[in-house]
Formats: sequence, C-alpha cells, structure tokens
Amino acid sequence: MLPENWWDLTVEAPASARGPAGQDVAALRSEIDQLRRALAGRTAIDQAFGMVMVLAPCRSGTARGLLADVSRQCDVTLREVAAALIAAWEGEPLPWPTQQALRRALRRFYAEDRGCDSRLPDEPSGRGRP
Repeated sequence: MLPENWWDLTVEAPASARGPAGQDVAALRSEIDQLRRALAGRTAIDQAFGMVMVLAPCRSGTARGLLADVSRQCDVTLREVAAALIAAWEGEPLPWPTQQALRRALRRFYAEDRGCDSRLPDEPSGRGRP
C-alpha cells in the first residue's frame, strides 16, 4: 500500500534517495509541476479560442492569431488575455487596453476577409501622411 502523501510533490525525498537518482526524481517532480501549471493555463486559452471562433466566426488558427495579436498589443501573456475574455463573458468588464486591441484585431480580420482597408479612422496610414 502506498503512503498517503506519495502523490504530494512537496514531500522531501528520504535521505536514501539523495544522490544522482534523488536528483533525477527531484527534476522529474519539478517538470511535472511545470506541466500541471501549463495544462491549467491551457484550459483557459482553449476556452477563449472557442469563444472567439463562435463569436467571430473563424477557424481555430485565426482565433489563435487574433488573441496572440491582442496579447502582443497589450504586452500581456496569452493566458492573461484568455482569462480576461472569460471573465468578461461572466460579467466582468474587459480591461480598456484589451478592449481596444481586440477591436483593432477584429476590424483587421473582417477587413481582410472583405478585402478592405483595415485601418481604424484614428490610425495613420503609414504612407507619409497621417
């Protein structure tokens, strides 16, 4: 029978497990912990992708590109953008910079889809004159 704390990653390794094998175990436990954190964040990101796919409507690659664009514009992680979008769906206000970045990304998406100029009225053209 396994001890109750066998699954707990914070339990110290016994003195007999220290050494090369103990270091391998510690490295593996650290990697498992990192993977668990990554998977927890991935759920929110996938949910946000699905929300964009339904609301835009678009394919998964396009949804990822839209959210990655928002992430770059706001200088936050994709996980933070996803969490903000999910919170907005649940009634929380979407942060203003995220709102604006999402609006710009969606306008570019729709403009490209229609073959139109994707600039906002207040954005310079980049062709010499604003």
